Parts: sequence; C-alpha cells; structure tokens
Amino acid sequence: MADSSPEVKAVARYIRMSPFKVRRVLDQIRGRTYADALILLEFMPYAACEPVRKVLRSAVANAEHNNGLDPRDLVISQAYADQGPVLKRFRPRAQGRAYPIRKRTCHITIAVRPIEEAEAATAS
Repeated sequence: MADSSPEVKAVARYIRMSPFKVRRVLDQIRGRTYADALILLEFMPYAACEPVRKVLRSAVANAEHNNGLDPRDLVISQAYADQGPVLKRFRPRAQGRAYPIRKRTCHITIAVRPIEEAEAATAS
C-alpha cells in the first residue's frame, strides 16, 4: 500500500545548539499547518526558532518543487531533534583544576505531508 504523496523531509545537521532547546520549539509546531507554524516561529522568543524556521521552509520548498504540493495544504507530520557530536572544551578553574564544557550540536528533521493524509493517519 504505497502513498500517492509521501512525507517530504528536510534535515539540518550539526546545528550548534543544544537539542533540548530545539525540542522545546519543535514541540510547539508539531502537528500544525505550515502557515500556523511560521507565525508561531516568528513570535516565539527562542534562538532555536531561526534554524527550525529554515528547516521548515526547506521541507516545504522540497514538497513544492519535487512533489508539486501546495504549501497551503501542508501540515507538519514529524519534527524532531537528534543529538549530534559534542564539542568538548575545558574551563580553567582555581588551583590548576579544569571543568569540562560540552558544546552540544543537534540534527533537526522536519517532515511535512498534505493535510488530508495527515488527518487520515491520525484517525486510524
């Protein structure tokens, strides 16, 4: 049973931001339409909104260009941030000690699909 128009994904890798902070934004837009998500991302006060907005626009552009889908009919079906490699640094402290600093990175993935398909998937 093949989908006539499958999910269309976009991935941003090695984003220099903690995945915990990015997930806070992704949880707000998951399941929303493209227009609603853009409005939310525009006015949320988090730095993670910028890379998430870029990935969302890329996913919609992929859907529009590669699959001929209308951006107004798209809903965010998947949105997640995976842990990327951690850059390890050290902070000098008193008496010759050093405290570790972990500069975390993440991989942001957003998938969109047409609204009618997403509603049918959630109903079953």
